Amino acid sequence: MNFSVYWQHADAVSKTLYFVLLAMSITTWTIFALRLIGTRQLKQQAYAQLAQALSKLKTKFGVLNFEQRKAVAEQALLRQISAEKANAEKGVAVLGTIASLAPFVGLFGTVWGIFHALVSIGKSGQAGLAQVATPVGEALIMTGLGLAVAIPAVIAYNICTRANRTLSQELQDQAHGLLIDTMLQQDSAPTSTAKAATEHLVGGQA
Repeated sequence: MNFSVYWQHADAVSKTLYFVLLAMSITTWTIFALRLIGTRQLKQQAYAQLAQALSKLKTKFGVLNFEQRKAVAEQALLRQISAEKANAEKGVAVLGTIASLAPFVGLFGTVWGIFHALVSIGKSGQAGLAQVATPVGEALIMTGLGLAVAIPAVIAYNICTRANRTLSQELQDQAHGLLIDTMLQQDSAPTSTAKAATEHLVGGQA
């Protein structure tokens, strides 16, 4: 049974289910491609955003003690990491939804095809191959289409989820490094200022 025969015998419900599965498949591959392409670019942008989030606070660190500076810097980094993780997870939930729904859409098409087979048997009064071949073939095609959409969606969802988990760990490592560097710089700045003032005072007395 080729596709043209299936399409000629398919009713409005079967054709609608076919287009629904086609739309799911296009959506899956589009989101997956965009996530793969944008992962590296998103990582570089996230690193830059983390550094920028701390640089905006450096002018306000002068009036704070060490613990206060550390707490403020940590909150700024955590907030920026959450924002970057939200950007990375865009579309991933859609992949999970498609992976969950596509088999059921195909199953509904299968049940609809079997229903047609039973109707054909009831009208003819015979359970021959000629009466059930086309509806059963239609049911099997819908089952295959549902699996063909669901399996890539599951794989794409797992790959994107793992990539986001890796990105989250890398962002946390980057944030820790930035936090340490910022705290060391802020601690060394008052010390340098005090040393310069002391040297100026001693030089004046001499």
